[in-house]
Amino acid sequence: MSALARYANAMGKRVVGYDLTETQLTRQLVSEGIAVHYTDDINQFPNIFKPDNTLVVRTPAVPETLNELQYLLANGYQMVKRSELLGFLTSGRVCIAVAGTHGKTSVSTMITHLLHNAGFDVGAFLGGISRNFDSNLVLPVSQNSLVVTEADEYDRSFLHLHPKFAVVTSVDADHLDIYGTYDNVKKAFGEFVCNVLPGGKVLMKKGVNIMQYVPCNVNPLFYSITEEADFYIKNLQIVDGNYQFDFYAPHMIIHDVRTGYPGRVNLENIVAAAAVAMLAGADPMEIKKAIPLYRGVNRRFDIRYKSDEVIYIDDYGHHPAELSATINSVKELYGGKKVLGIFQPHLYSRTNDFAKEFAQSLDLLDEAILLDIYPARELPIPGVTSDIIFSKMVLDAKWQSSMTDVIELLKKLEFDVLLTMGAGNIDKLIDPIVQFLTAKYPTRNE
Repeated sequence: MSALARYANAMGKRVVGYDLTETQLTRQLVSEGIAVHYTDDINQFPNIFKPDNTLVVRTPAVPETLNELQYLLANGYQMVKRSELLGFLTSGRVCIAVAGTHGKTSVSTMITHLLHNAGFDVGAFLGGISRNFDSNLVLPVSQNSLVVTEADEYDRSFLHLHPKFAVVTSVDADHLDIYGTYDNVKKAFGEFVCNVLPGGKVLMKKGVNIMQYVPCNVNPLFYSITEEADFYIKNLQIVDGNYQFDFYAPHMIIHDVRTGYPGRVNLENIVAAAAVAMLAGADPMEIKKAIPLYRGVNRRFDIRYKSDEVIYIDDYGHHPAELSATINSVKELYGGKKVLGIFQPHLYSRTNDFAKEFAQSLDLLDEAILLDIYPARELPIPGVTSDIIFSKMVLDAKWQSSMTDVIELLKKLEFDVLLTMGAGNIDKLIDPIVQFLTAKYPTRNE
């Protein structure tokens, strides 16, 4: 949503917005000239905003009971979903859309980085703050620009997109409050794949089994880091703390590709991004040069503190599959070190649907702290608290905590790697944790 606000602002429109709480991101938007308020009060809108000159853009996170929303609906303001505006802005361009229940932010950011470094005119609407671009918006230069965007499956939003290139990174059971069943999730992804324009390309992670749900004639290409596919890797090794591998593409091998960003989960994302960049026409040698220059995305396997004694990583993961992938990546990267994870469940419905799976993922940790559920757009469900995850965990070293008590709890624990995970407001702990670690381990490694 903030990328769209930034785009409108860059196009010379006057932009105001409402959010529930102030964050570092909203403060940045304000510094860029976008007025953001945090009280549900229609009087916060300047008088120049009238029904005949204003477009209202909303997300599903906005509750129907919001007074501002009800006022705007009652007074005839034109209103569209975020996904509808994104579909409009990407229409008529060569669009690269990245879908998946996890991985889409990292892959879309990597694709943008690779194409930009290969000399392409590329714009992007991203779901996280790219470290390379210092933004979640990369402005397209012309109408002929390629545009990279995430294709969000929530509320079937991605069906508003009609890309030239589509990527499917994963299709896990999620958002069952919307879809009802896992089969319906797969059917929606099948419809998304069919939105690819004639002559376009579909790239899927090998093992994503949705072809029986695709109601059109599609011949996708596949990528993998564990087995042969259209795009895959061999001879994987760790050299000077980074992955090195040979990248296999149709009729081509790129030898000794080296990454500059850690985590096996990111290795898989890089393979997908490199494949798309090649399909879009990027020079393979330019791709090889750009891969080690990728610096990551805020809150995606994000190393926030590193010293000789301790490493702190923050991650946006909020689905059991994401948690498992992140934790396993950490354990592989820092083998033999004690890993303490802090997790904030996101949504009552998701917690209720996957309590057993969340418990199994968190049991991969050496020690775990479980926070209260972040409700986001939902009202409480009777009987659904983080206790239903906690009670199913078999891990001995586990604790429950409130956000306000976490730092005091950390002071009593010993760990080598600290990992925070969640899509709610757990990011408010990042600065206090870094301050705590800086005080305890003042010799910091960059």
